[in-house]
Amino acid sequence: MFFTASKVFWMIANPGNLLLILFMIGMLALIMRAWRFGRRLIGLAVVLSLMIAIVPIGNHLLYKLENRFPVQVKLPEQIDGVIVLGGFSNQFVTKARGQVALNGAVERLIALVSLSKRYPRAKLVLTGGSGDLFRQNVKEVETLGPVLNVFGLQKERIVLEKNSRNTFENAKFTYEKFKPKKGQNWLLVTSAFHMPRAVGSFRKVGWSVIPYPVDFNIEGKKDLELGFNFIGGIGALNKGMHEWIGLFVYRLMERSESIFPAPDK
Repeated sequence: MFFTASKVFWMIANPGNLLLILFMIGMLALIMRAWRFGRRLIGLAVVLSLMIAIVPIGNHLLYKLENRFPVQVKLPEQIDGVIVLGGFSNQFVTKARGQVALNGAVERLIALVSLSKRYPRAKLVLTGGSGDLFRQNVKEVETLGPVLNVFGLQKERIVLEKNSRNTFENAKFTYEKFKPKKGQNWLLVTSAFHMPRAVGSFRKVGWSVIPYPVDFNIEGKKDLELGFNFIGGIGALNKGMHEWIGLFVYRLMERSESIFPAPDK
């Protein structure tokens, strides 16, 4: 129920979709000769579009998220396992084209390859089924075999968790599969902006993982200056809003240990 509700909600709350809905309702109002109402809606959509293009609202949201957990400079000598969250490939395109289709979060996969060599005895876990509301038959981790072979990752060394549909299920199902013991060191690899929600979910199921953020989007405060880039602005706003809403909802639904998880002291 939660999975379905979250997907339907985001279809509407997505900033790009909201702007489109405003334009459509505004145009419909003009067609129906509700001139004042239609002009106001279209005017509002134009103003919001300009704000998104000029003010880097999304970058501000991402900057806060990405700075929550710093890059790991010093890691323990002993690492028992490396958990990599899916979301770095499109399993549907992969299946249709017969070629692995990676996306902008491919740094998660690169980190897995690097850490597998650095810690040859560590367990390697890929967790991620399908986050698509209507297509649950194709699981992301099951389509990654060819690219894992290219990187020289031995199939028998990697454990695939294919049933999770969201971040909390990543944590829950992986925890149930491994039942980690106290004192073990497990690395959690995901995009930096997604790390707070991921860490909160793993802590909620009782797993204190070591955050290993990758896939940074924001260079620094330079990206917080005014400019004019609607495409980049709407993309960053979409990503940032999705995470912040996710953090609040996860806490409300008791799927995270806090609203904005912080590093261990």
